[in-house]
Amino acid sequence: MALARRLLRLTPYLGTLSLPPPNSHLLRNRTYISDMRRSAFVDRLLRSVRSEISFLDNSAPPPPPPPPKPFTIEDRPGEQWARLRRVFPAAEGEEEEVRVDATLVDGALPPSRSGADTGGPPRMHISVKVEVSKAARPGVALTFECSAWPDEMEVRRVFPVRRGGPAPVQQYVGRQFSELDEEMQSAVQDYLEKIGVNDDLAAFLHAYMENKEHTELIRWLKNVECHIKK
Repeated sequence: MALARRLLRLTPYLGTLSLPPPNSHLLRNRTYISDMRRSAFVDRLLRSVRSEISFLDNSAPPPPPPPPKPFTIEDRPGEQWARLRRVFPAAEGEEEEVRVDATLVDGALPPSRSGADTGGPPRMHISVKVEVSKAARPGVALTFECSAWPDEMEVRRVFPVRRGGPAPVQQYVGRQFSELDEEMQSAVQDYLEKIGVNDDLAAFLHAYMENKEHTELIRWLKNVECHIKK
């Protein structure tokens, strides 16, 4: 209690006490050391990024073949997909547009369909969405969801969609393609073959996406490098 009373009596005088000034030389040294450490980290990161860019530049895959005629391709730089288009006259004289959207490689399976390890490379998977629309009815399209394997274009679902309006929250998209009647499966595959969505297109997409993956990785690394240098 006596100590508490003494502190209370000293309180009015505490505000008048002056503290020693900070050691400015010590503060400058700390700032200098901090800047040096940051610079070392940045330099190391830049060296790592530039080394990876150099390695990729020297190990580029062969350029992809041109798209199967009469498809044209939109590369979509900086994105994880590309689009192919073609237009051709339908049987009734109407023009039909075929639009093929394909992702980069987004999965893989064992080299054999049985799942056994045969020692070969895995079968890489690309997701593909095909939309076919007619000029006279641009608001409606027939959609084919497919899987592109290195040697095969596999159909998974077929369903119509409406363009330009709000999409249904949970649209009914029918059965899995493999569950449909064999006659219908055969008719769909013949139609896709006619419009150029076939095994040859699947092989092209794998060659093209291998090159695009390489290009996009270099683009990403250069963007990282640019950000670090700022």
